[in-house]
Amino acid sequence: MKEMSRPRTRTLPSLADALDAHCARLAACRRCGHESAIAPIVSQSRAPRAMLVGQAPGQTETTGGKPFAGRAGRTLFRWLERAGLDEPTARELLYIAAITRCYPGPHPAGRGDRVPSPAERARCADWLDDELRIIRPALVIPVGRLAIDRFLGPQPLDAVVGGEHTIEGDWGRAMAIPLPHPSGASSWVHQSNNRALLERALDLLGQRLGTTAGARSVA
Repeated sequence: MKEMSRPRTRTLPSLADALDAHCARLAACRRCGHESAIAPIVSQSRAPRAMLVGQAPGQTETTGGKPFAGRAGRTLFRWLERAGLDEPTARELLYIAAITRCYPGPHPAGRGDRVPSPAERARCADWLDDELRIIRPALVIPVGRLAIDRFLGPQPLDAVVGGEHTIEGDWGRAMAIPLPHPSGASSWVHQSNNRALLERALDLLGQRLGTTAGARSVA
């Protein structure tokens, strides 16, 4: 499979400048009324080769300011190692975005984090829309149900994970390779043939990025 190219029709300095300005605006956002206690999490990548879109930051991220810094992040980066990306490389090559950018709080049932409400998702949506227009990615990696629904519509995970899907918008056209949510609260990957679907998705991801480093099973 042909290795994917750099972000289309953008020189790296202008892309980096645009992302710097965008992330400065995002970091200052308080439109949900969280004040300074809960600030949006921003990506460190300034020369991304793809976009990874999650659901929302977890509680751990509120103290470190870095996306996927908690337990779910450790699982995600372990998966990405299967695709040939160690964590520092992944943070450099993947612009990490999310459906919402602030920690939504704990789940009322006491397990995991609360799913952002439709109103919260709507208030935050233009940040992702702007990032898609700035980066114009050739590859998008939606992680978890909310992100997958945003790009592919509501479908069963086993119908989309393990495949490549063409997506498009006013920002252009891209290939999407969805991944399940890496949270310990999700049992999907442990059911039926789902681990094999995850393996297939990571193989496709490594091929698209040109980073596959040999066959090694997901832990």
